[in-house]
Amino acid sequence: MKTLIWIQGLTCNGNTQSLLNAENPYFYELFSKIELLYHPSLSIDNNLLEIIRDIEKGHINLDFLVVEGAITKNKNFCRIGEFSIGEIIEKLKNKASYIIAVGNCAANGNFPALYDKNNDVSGLQFKFEEKDGFLPSDFKTKSGYPVINISGCPIHPAWFTQTLLALYYNRKIYLDKLNRPKELFMYLPHDGCIRNEYFEWKTEAEEFGTKEGCLFYNLGCRGPLTHAPCNKILWNRISSKTRAGMPCIGCTEYNFPLNENFFETKKNMGIPEEVPLGVSKRTYILISGVAKTLKNERTSKKLEETD
Repeated sequence: MKTLIWIQGLTCNGNTQSLLNAENPYFYELFSKIELLYHPSLSIDNNLLEIIRDIEKGHINLDFLVVEGAITKNKNFCRIGEFSIGEIIEKLKNKASYIIAVGNCAANGNFPALYDKNNDVSGLQFKFEEKDGFLPSDFKTKSGYPVINISGCPIHPAWFTQTLLALYYNRKIYLDKLNRPKELFMYLPHDGCIRNEYFEWKTEAEEFGTKEGCLFYNLGCRGPLTHAPCNKILWNRISSKTRAGMPCIGCTEYNFPLNENFFETKKNMGIPEEVPLGVSKRTYILISGVAKTLKNERTSKKLEETD
C-alpha cells in the first residue's frame, strides 16, 4: 500500500477542513487505498519523529509528502518536536516520490509571505510567482516531478483527490508554469459561469446576491482573470461563488490577496484596468461597445419574469 504524510507549516488549517469534505472518493475511501502515516489534526498518535526515523533507515517507504501552509526559515517557529518545519522537509524531500503543496500558502507563500518583514517565509518552491521558495528552483522528487502545487484558499477537495489518485495510478500530470496540474488550472471560473450571457451582453449587476447580471464590470469579479475550475467542479456539488451572487476573488492565484478591495472593479475612464485573459483592451472596448448598442430582451428582465 502506498503511504502519505501530511504536515503543516504556517497555516489556518483550511485545507485540512476542506479535505474532510471530500466526495467521490470520500475521505475514508481515499485512505483505504493510501496509508495515512501521519496528519497533525487526524492522527491519534503524535509519532511523526519516529516515522521519520524509520523512513530515513529505509524501514518505511514514503510515496506522498503533502505540505499545508507556508514554510519559514526561522527555526524558532512552527516546530514539531525537536525539529522545525523546514528541517522536517529537508529530511523527507529526497525520500518522497511526490511532494504536493496544498493551498496558496504552501504553493506560493501568499498570506504569511505577504506580511513577513524578515523575508523568512515562502512557499515550498515558489514565493508568489517567482521560483524563490524554500526548495531550490530545480528541485525534483524521486519521481522526476517538481513540487506539485494545488493552489486555493482553501483548495476544493476534489482538486487534491483527483491529483493524488492520478499519481497513485501512475498517470502523467502536466503542469503549468506555476507547477499546477493543467487538467485543473487550465480553466477559469468564467468557464461554465451561469452569468456568461450577461457578460456577453454587458448587462452588469449592481449589487450582490442577485441571480441576474455579470459581476465583472462593477463588483470586482476576477472570474475571467483567475485559473481555477470552480464552475466545472462545483463546491459541495451544488454551487460556486458566482452562482451564489458573490464575485470571484481570485483566491487560487499567486498574488492573492493583493487586491485592496475585492468588491470593486478598478477602472480608468470607464475601462477596467484588467480585462479578461487573452483579450487586449482594444478588443474588449470594441466588443463591449457593440454589445451595449444592442439589446437582449432576456437579459434586460428578471429571470422570474422571462418566458
